[in-house]
Amino acid sequence: MPRSRARREARLGRARRTPPPGRWGTILLTSLSLVLTGTPALAGSAERAPATPRPLPLHRLFDNTAISDDARPDGADFDGAGRSLSAGDLRAAGWTPGRTLALDAARLTWPRSAPGEPDNVRADGQSVALRGRGGAVTFLVAGTGGTASGSGTIRYRDGTRGTYTLTAPDWRSGPAATRAVTLPHVNTRDGQRTEKARLYAVTVPAERGRAVASVTLPRDPGPETDLHVFAAAVRETDTGWTGSWSRAVGGYAKAGPWTDRTLRLVVHTSTGGRGLRIRLSNTFADTPVRIGAATVAVQREGAEPRGEPARLTFGGRSGTEIPAGAQAWSDPLRFPVPAAANLLVSFHLPETVTAVPVHTKAIQRSYLSEQDSGDRTGDTSGAAFTGSLTTYPFLTGVDVRGGPGSVVVLGDSITDGNHSEEGGNRRWPDVLARRFLEQDDVPRHGVLNQGISANRIVTDRYPGEGVDRDTAGVSAQHRLERDALAQTSARTVVVFEGINDVRWDTPPEQVIDGLRAIGERVRARGLRAVAATLTPCEGYPDCTSEVEARRTAVNTYLRERGTRENGGPFDALLDFDEVLRDPGRPTRMLPAYDSGDGLHPGHEGLRALADSVDLRELVKRGR
Repeated sequence: MPRSRARREARLGRARRTPPPGRWGTILLTSLSLVLTGTPALAGSAERAPATPRPLPLHRLFDNTAISDDARPDGADFDGAGRSLSAGDLRAAGWTPGRTLALDAARLTWPRSAPGEPDNVRADGQSVALRGRGGAVTFLVAGTGGTASGSGTIRYRDGTRGTYTLTAPDWRSGPAATRAVTLPHVNTRDGQRTEKARLYAVTVPAERGRAVASVTLPRDPGPETDLHVFAAAVRETDTGWTGSWSRAVGGYAKAGPWTDRTLRLVVHTSTGGRGLRIRLSNTFADTPVRIGAATVAVQREGAEPRGEPARLTFGGRSGTEIPAGAQAWSDPLRFPVPAAANLLVSFHLPETVTAVPVHTKAIQRSYLSEQDSGDRTGDTSGAAFTGSLTTYPFLTGVDVRGGPGSVVVLGDSITDGNHSEEGGNRRWPDVLARRFLEQDDVPRHGVLNQGISANRIVTDRYPGEGVDRDTAGVSAQHRLERDALAQTSARTVVVFEGINDVRWDTPPEQVIDGLRAIGERVRARGLRAVAATLTPCEGYPDCTSEVEARRTAVNTYLRERGTRENGGPFDALLDFDEVLRDPGRPTRMLPAYDSGDGLHPGHEGLRALADSVDLRELVKRGR
């Protein structure tokens, strides 16, 4: 008998065997049932409409045990077949009981339960008390018996409500690209087995700025499948913050080994502010990373700061540990951040690090101290920083106090800045950021560059887990939540991708479907969605006539059916193809704009892209 059906029949059987209570017994039984399960008792007339369940904290609704002690692998049954998650693997990943996990900018609490105790709820219409004011709700979930999906309700404190759809990939066969954490083992009644287990952070839209009171979970998705919820939280609005600098993690790559070393990374701000915080990310990692200390300073030259670096704290402490797959924000720091300037962000790695979440194409030289050189984050000279880096490990964001919000650019190598000058900050998003600063007609938004060289819309380059030499990222669709929607005070998302897809034989229909899905997801969050046409690439070795046909098909869709006025999902279109193409030969880039390879614009081409953007199109309301 399917286990979901068996569970329901067991509940009904218990109700049938219970003698009918009297009037006061019914009231007592109903009250007790609400306290214990959050659902109405079965006692009473069958015709009576069920009472609306009182929202309860999620942990009071736990009815399933997913985690077993490795010494007692039969102590939990996550999937109805005796399989469970390893408590030892979770500890090794830093996912310890009661730990706060920052996932896609939401702060979730991992269950406090001990191994062998209930630690998740199988979704079946339960009402969960939540508090917060933001544009999204994040669930930490997994499916058993296959991918599990269903619709639920978000209730707001003003009495209104909205619906959402929650989909939980299967814990054993779900995709690596969107997982929150991967564990190397599955516990069974017969012992531990080497098999990957995955958990997922899934975010659904909520009304921006409206206070949430509770959520109703989806109904049981079917007799063979369960949707398990371990944690839920409202992703709070980043009131009072603007993103000034960011980079996307493209993969998890070998490093060092680095032991007891300090990294001093150079970042270039877009907008300035009266204070700051930084974001460190352990995306794609298998193990936690410990940060011993961190500072920030304005760069004087090389690794030398202008004055004494300012100390950053994390929850009031000098350092922090970031669990596998999670993020960490520093506490707000009073620090005047100049616009369009270089900062030095330093952090000490006291333990041995052999692999790092990394953005490869920094187009910027940063610095690191010698092996076993200790905490050099407070150094007022650059003498200790004898090594150099041209990547960004761990650091993914710098936010500033105040400001109107951020424009996020989701792109590939043209956005990442391939063929631009190292340290010159001449990528087209850099030029766009300076244009915001040099005018007073529209608010001076921060510009966040989330380009990843060789990234695609439809397919993953980096597989999503494990150490890999390919750091071209998971697909734009798979990284959209983390790299765009969850960015600090995002107001607009510009999507400038697809040329790598058509160059690698992806049918234009699939690229169009991917672009459409991205636009719809962006607008569902109340953000402004802007697309850019694909630029010409004749002259690049693999840009054949077939590639040109696919590129033309994508651009035709964007021009004719991509925007809202034509029934499409995007609020505006940037015709970058028209900007860069040679009028006499539109399949190739104008020679004056070409870096020399036919695909990547040079500095003049990058400037032409940024100069062509009507800033007003980036700051209008999305809906």
